[in-house]
Amino acid sequence: MIGVVVPVHDEERCLAACLRSVARAAAHPRLAGERVQTIVALDACTDRSGAIAAAHGVQVVWLDGRNVGQARALGAARALEQGARWLSFTDADSEVGPEWIAAQLAEAAHCVCGTVQVSSWAGYSRGVRQRYLAAYHDRPEHRHIHGANLGVCAQAYQRVGGFAPLRSHEDVALVQALAASGARIAWSNRPRVRTSARLDYRAPEGFGACLAALCHSAQGAAA
Repeated sequence: MIGVVVPVHDEERCLAACLRSVARAAAHPRLAGERVQTIVALDACTDRSGAIAAAHGVQVVWLDGRNVGQARALGAARALEQGARWLSFTDADSEVGPEWIAAQLAEAAHCVCGTVQVSSWAGYSRGVRQRYLAAYHDRPEHRHIHGANLGVCAQAYQRVGGFAPLRSHEDVALVQALAASGARIAWSNRPRVRTSARLDYRAPEGFGACLAALCHSAQGAAA
């Protein structure tokens, strides 16, 4: 069984699209019918995220931590309880490609770090987009780490103790722990994920915060 974990904090605007994309990836023929269980970790949600998850027939776990590391860990724990051999992680404001899970497994690694593609640059200046693209490497051996496009072997995940309860950089901490344990890390751009460039981001030092910093940098350079 493969577990897909999606941490959620008030994501009613984008969760349905995310879950539809995961369902498409779960039905990919290269998975040969292997069961894929999607688990949504609802973290201090006050909107319709829970109802949307229920409407898509996925499993739900609840917490009140406002902590993405805790949310990912709780979802992973539920998947492991059900016998998951592989854990795939994405975010609610992201849409995975049809081959996402299959592409992760094809790397034959203990952990797969994939790249992300920004779904829309609306609201950003040309300078911000240029700065981002100049520094981002959407290619093999890229060395980017995104919780929105991450896969890990269940045994390797358990061996390092899983996600730390961090509000940001929980994905980086996990990959660093895996590397220190001797796990094989695949830095691949074959598993495809499109993610939002929203500035009302959830993780205080996550992807959205990086884009916000680019905005400030670009504004300073233009002044």
